[in-house]
This record gives sequence, C-alpha cells and structure tokens, in this order.
Amino acid sequence: MPRRTGEAGAAAPTAGRDGRRSSSTAPDGGRDGDATGPGTRTRYPRFRLGDSRSADAAPPPSPSARFPDAAPTVGRDAPRGGGAAQAPSRRPGAPAQTPTETTARLRPIPAAPEAETPAGTDVPAPRAAVPPSGPAAPRTPDPALSWSTPHDPRPLVSFGEPEGYDGLARPRPLGGRPRPQAVAAAVCLVLGVGLLTGAVTGSWLAGDSGDDGARSAYTEAGDLWHSVPVDQLFPPTLLGKGAGPGGADRTWTRVAVAPDDDCAGAFDRLLAKALDPVGCSRLLRATYTDATQSYVTTVGLLFTKADAAAMTALADRFEKQGLGRREDLMPLPYAAKDTVAAGFGAPQRASWTVSVLTDAPVVVYAVSGWADGRTVDEPEPAEEAVESGAASAPAQAGLGHEAKGLADRVERALRKNIGTPTEHPS
Repeated sequence: MPRRTGEAGAAAPTAGRDGRRSSSTAPDGGRDGDATGPGTRTRYPRFRLGDSRSADAAPPPSPSARFPDAAPTVGRDAPRGGGAAQAPSRRPGAPAQTPTETTARLRPIPAAPEAETPAGTDVPAPRAAVPPSGPAAPRTPDPALSWSTPHDPRPLVSFGEPEGYDGLARPRPLGGRPRPQAVAAAVCLVLGVGLLTGAVTGSWLAGDSGDDGARSAYTEAGDLWHSVPVDQLFPPTLLGKGAGPGGADRTWTRVAVAPDDDCAGAFDRLLAKALDPVGCSRLLRATYTDATQSYVTTVGLLFTKADAAAMTALADRFEKQGLGRREDLMPLPYAAKDTVAAGFGAPQRASWTVSVLTDAPVVVYAVSGWADGRTVDEPEPAEEAVESGAASAPAQAGLGHEAKGLADRVERALRKNIGTPTEHPS
C-alpha cells in the first residue's frame, strides 16, 4: 500500500550538498535503529565524503581500553621521579604473574636477583621478580616430554668400548694389551736385561774389550811355532800353480828342516840390526828343491816379540827405505848335509824376498840359488827378477819366481792356522 504523506515511517526527501536526493531515517514499524529485541536489525549510519553528520559520530576507543596490559617499567613510558615503581595493572580475569615460567621445561629458571638503583640517576633499576608466597612446589618434567620414567630424572646412556686389531687382524679392545701378551713382554724384557747385564759383567771381569778378538788372533799367531806341527807350517810338498816364469806350474819338495833356533848367527850383521827393534822369539827354517832338483830355496819364519804397532812400524820402514831390496840385507840360507842343498851357502844366493806381517808377529823370508853350488856375482831381489823383461841371470833362470813362490805358499800355510787371512799374498 502506498504510504501517505506525513505518516509515521515515511521519509521526507531532502536535498544534500551534492544535489542528490536523500531521505532521513525514522522509526518505522518497530525497526527503529535504537530498538532492541528479537528480529530487530541494528542500523548503522552510513557516512559519505563531505557529510556533516560524520563529525557527530562517536570517537574510537582509547588504546588503554583495547590493550589493558600494564605500562612498561623501563623506557620512555617508565614512571619518573624518585618514587617507588608502581605495580603494573593486569587485565580482569588474568592470572597472577610468577617469577618462573609456567611452561613445562626440564629444569626451572631461577628468579633474577634484585639489582640496586645507581646513585644519582633518575632511571630506576629493573624490578626483580617477586617469588610467590608460600612453599614452592617442586617442578618435575612432564613425563610425556621426557625420555625416562618418572623415577629416573635423566636418561642413562652407555657407550660400547672401541675395538682395535692385534697382529693377527683379530679385534681386541683398545686401551691396553691383553694380559698374556703383557706378561710375555715383561718376561722378555727382564730376560733381555739380564743377558745384557751378564755379558757386560763377564766382559768386565775377564778384562776383555772390543779389540780382544784381534789381539787374541795376533797372540795366537805368535805361539804357532810350538803349537802347530811342522808339516803344517812347512808342508812336505808345495804346489805352485802358475808360479813359474811365464805362468808355468811349479812343484817344490822339502829336503830339510832346521832345528828351531834363537836367531843367533842366522842373519848377517846388518839384517840382524834391522830386525832388532822387533826382537826374536823363535826362528823356523826349511829348504825346498824344485822337481828337477836344479834349484834350492830356504824359507824362514821369524817369530818376533813385538806387538802390532812395532810390526807396523817395521813394515813401513822396510817399504819406505827399500830394505827388502838391499843386497847387504839378504838372508842367509840353510844348507843341510847329505841333501841337494848341502853346497847352498852365502856365495850361492841369487834372489831373495823379505815380508814383514802386520797382523801377526812374524817375518817371512826366502832366498834361492842353484843346486850345483855355483856362485852368483850379482844377486837380484825377487820383486825385480819376476818382472817381465828382466835380463839378469837369476831372472832368466827363474830364481826370482822360486823365492817369491815358496815364500807366498808358506805364508798361506801360516795364515790357515790363525784363521781367515786379512792379507792376500801374491
């Protein structure tokens, strides 16, 4: 039904500033904007840009009404002055604050100690938390958040012992050697120390040193003249392979052995004087002949009383001064009766050699000549007679090879009785 003019609830048209038609709202049949009740709908005023009624609208609520929390105690909004800090306000119905957190944790957080306000400043110190009144209830971790049962506050974790490997690639725990191996190592150590101590003690008691081996061999060589049979020092037959001129083989047969002597009258005066520094302990001699019995040679072993240093000095003197090549220092032969060497005297000497040993107190020498008793006007040392191109009579006859070859073989026989030779005769 069309509404009539002037009836309640009718809207009178008005003209706004924007020239548009608008109508003011009025209560209409119980639909008043301020009415309440079931079925009613609240009408809110609509505001338009430039509408003067927007100034009559209610202002927004204050921040304190929307956020009723307490004001900060530090910063720009903190209370000024020397008064005590005010307790913060809290929302209605909010629980009281406590110094510890209410969240369930594994361990409680202790309250911070109360700090003092520095003198002469306006800013108060931070407020310390106030412990709650009454006895504090013990806090235990939530069983749902814990790895252990309520009776075990902390989980028990055990780690396995690491393993290693022994010499046979078998796993074994680290951190120590098995007991049987440790005992065996200790026993070996004790035995080793005992053996070493015994060796050192025995060496000290016996008076031995590192050079005892060499000294013993040297001393043993000096006693061979009475400890070794004569056939080992002067073999009945000696073979000289390649010992003759041009590399020809030689064979020598022993024809006589002189009795051991004390060197009296065994050398010429000059040679005896040259050998005097080393002394004479014993002199052994033997005479050999070749396979054709054309030549005779006397070989001698002079056992001295000197030590190794004196023998070395004598050998150096013979080498530097050439005493072994001097004709006036030629050894004397041993002429045995009823042998092919019966006429072998001083005038029949044709070639000779003298060798002073340094590893034994022995001087080895040899002198050769013709078996028919011919005299020699110009004897020649064996070192020179064996050289290629030597034209002397002793060299051409091979008497130098006879003297040198026999002296070398007798020296080898001597060294066989004192151990491994350190010098190799030619």
